[in-house]
Amino acid sequence: MKRQSILKTKEEIEIMARAGKILAKILDELKKEVRPGIKTKDLEIKARKLMREYKVEPVFLGYKGYPAAICTSVNDVIVHGVPSEYQLKEGDILSLDLGIRYKGYCADMAVTLPVGKTSEEAQRLIRVTKKALKRAIKKARPGNTVGDIGNTIQRYVEKRGFYVIKELCGHGIGRELHEEPQILNYGKRHTGAKLVPGMVFCIEPMVSMGTEKIKKASDGFGYATADGSLSAHFEHMIAITKNGRRVLTEI
Repeated sequence: MKRQSILKTKEEIEIMARAGKILAKILDELKKEVRPGIKTKDLEIKARKLMREYKVEPVFLGYKGYPAAICTSVNDVIVHGVPSEYQLKEGDILSLDLGIRYKGYCADMAVTLPVGKTSEEAQRLIRVTKKALKRAIKKARPGNTVGDIGNTIQRYVEKRGFYVIKELCGHGIGRELHEEPQILNYGKRHTGAKLVPGMVFCIEPMVSMGTEKIKKASDGFGYATADGSLSAHFEHMIAITKNGRRVLTEI
């Protein structure tokens, strides 16, 4: 039997909105540190410092054995890349994925950033992935379905010659980092769970330049494109309200 989404009260959504705002501020500070020459583990150190200052817990740390507070996924690594001694280079692209716990509730978001000057095609990949998220968010309203969200992402991405990663997806969120429903990055309109007020979930298009196929990354935690092509990832946390949608991970 399929598990149902855990609906949130107005009060719970307000707590998650505060969590989302704090997370957005932390990520905004981290983005300023991204440049050629910095090690991804330095971003981890900075993120932990900011989380302490904001009095929030790193929800990724220890989750299914994950050894860090943030994910730093470089170039072909789609998600869950572990911060390391790797020194970012001019032309790299970096996906930063962060999660925190605040007053018992989780918040989760991600962005992909160019490192210095990148290729035009890498910039286009980032733009398309970011726009796919923006378009998907517009579909997040009462009465629509998760299939409407996935279909919007897939059609927009594939029309522009890129590939959606089908084996990884967005998710419901609340007291747990991953709850129902799954938010796929592909699908058919009017299918899947219906969106109703009280739902809170993360939409996170993951897009590749060359393939939808994935493999385990060399660090044992991340997932990379099977052909080594570049990938991008954007994520926002959304609440469904009776008035429409509310993006919770914005400053």
